[in-house]
Amino acid sequence: MSIVIGLDVGGSTTKVVGFSGKKMLQKTMVRASDPATSTYGGIGNFLTLNKLRLSDVKEVYITGVGASHISHDVLGLPAQKVDEFLSVGLGGLFLSGLDKAIVVSMGTGTSLVSVNRAGSKHIIGTGVGGGTLLGLSKAILGINDFTLISEMALKGNLRDIDLSIGDLSTVDIGGLAANTTASNFGKLNDKVKDEDMALGIVNLVFQSIGTVAIMASRLENLEQIVFVGSLSKVEAGRNCLYQFSELYKKEIIIPQDAEYSTAIGAALSGLTDQNHRWKYHENV
Repeated sequence: MSIVIGLDVGGSTTKVVGFSGKKMLQKTMVRASDPATSTYGGIGNFLTLNKLRLSDVKEVYITGVGASHISHDVLGLPAQKVDEFLSVGLGGLFLSGLDKAIVVSMGTGTSLVSVNRAGSKHIIGTGVGGGTLLGLSKAILGINDFTLISEMALKGNLRDIDLSIGDLSTVDIGGLAANTTASNFGKLNDKVKDEDMALGIVNLVFQSIGTVAIMASRLENLEQIVFVGSLSKVEAGRNCLYQFSELYKKEIIIPQDAEYSTAIGAALSGLTDQNHRWKYHENV
């Protein structure tokens, strides 16, 4: 067998995907105290899940902020570091089935790339992301858990958190509906519950990311925006992003397995023959 593996190495989390021909194998995610440990553990777990041996692996491609901690080989396998922005773009197109798009990678921070069959380019980034969500939740609610924050946010209400256009005007302003946010946390009062606050934090983070994404799509004259990364698992955040589709008439796509997008792109970026690489994409 000739398995190609892609890894997205974070500070303490590694996501691993692999391809056998055009078939994507079972994915895995491993958390550990440091990038090297999570990388070795991730590959081991991937091999175990897919009933593979090290000798079955042909190539390993690594990207992500933790990639610099990994040497030229992993468990005796030659490992090549690949460009993260190319990986973000390729993974987003693979999962969405598109030929071109703005791909927004929502991790600890957020990066935005414009990608098509010719390649991928970094447009801009923002420090607003998962780290912001966790940091604000910890400071305000004393909670530092994505799952719990997500569950709380789904039970929250923004009426005592955010100031809307309808709070300021009896008519639509510039085509903006009454429920459009005028000011995040601009209506905060003493009635708020923790669930309301959780939703307010989620809304603040995702509206900030969504706004930058809309600006990037206009700059690049692209109609489709693909959101990927671990932050995409926050349901209330996804609901927020979908509202941008109606507001700004852009197609918002949050594909299944979005958290593995960059690892998928890393594996595909190792295919130096671009025509061969796109055959994988067209198999979606």
